[in-house]
Amino acid sequence: MQFEDEGYIVDVRRYGENSLIVSAVTKNHGLLRGFVRGGLSKKNLGIYQIGNLIAIDAYARVEENMLSFKTELVMPTAVNFMNDSKRLATLSSFCSLAVSCLPENENTEHFYYYIDSFFQLIADPNWLVHYAFFEFYLLEYLGIGLDLTECADTGSTENLAYVSPKSGKAVCAESGAPYKEKLFAYPHFIVDKNYNPTNLEMADLLKLTAFFLNKNFFQNHGLKFPENRVNLAQNLDL
Repeated sequence: MQFEDEGYIVDVRRYGENSLIVSAVTKNHGLLRGFVRGGLSKKNLGIYQIGNLIAIDAYARVEENMLSFKTELVMPTAVNFMNDSKRLATLSSFCSLAVSCLPENENTEHFYYYIDSFFQLIADPNWLVHYAFFEFYLLEYLGIGLDLTECADTGSTENLAYVSPKSGKAVCAESGAPYKEKLFAYPHFIVDKNYNPTNLEMADLLKLTAFFLNKNFFQNHGLKFPENRVNLAQNLDL
């Protein structure tokens, strides 16, 4: 078995004296893990950094074996995170979610667009918004997306203001007002594709996605919600 792909490094682990096990989120094969012989050599130190974009030539003698990787550095995107504590905290959160949630050897289809946008637009002033889109559409990719089209109580598509933590469905302002302390804020900027939300809107969105990722994926699979993600809002001063 042999194939080629491209993706971002999300985990690097030492194997033996001079080799690595590298995990990358790829365009066509989801999360890939592979053995890199000599990955710790001096000439490779700049390649195998979390966040770098690499081209992968993956191969295995039989399908059951771990893949072996031959790689080339496509873009040193890791450097865009290293000197900024908030970007670095967000990268750590991204990697924890990717390693825990994304399936191995499965086509990520259109979802890879949100992964690529996060890395490619990390230097933009609104870089955090692209991360928020990644988390929101990760819910959809995992099959636990929210129903934000109409009010769960009235069926109205007008004046949607909240999201129910029980159903993951939208709630209009009138129906939700008596229970607003128990509801999440409706993510208008995501629905409207507005890339300039306020800090409060960003904080509300990250509360919402954290809740549903933990409840509907991590808890269902008996997994602990990553500490990197638990502390993200605090690390971002939101």
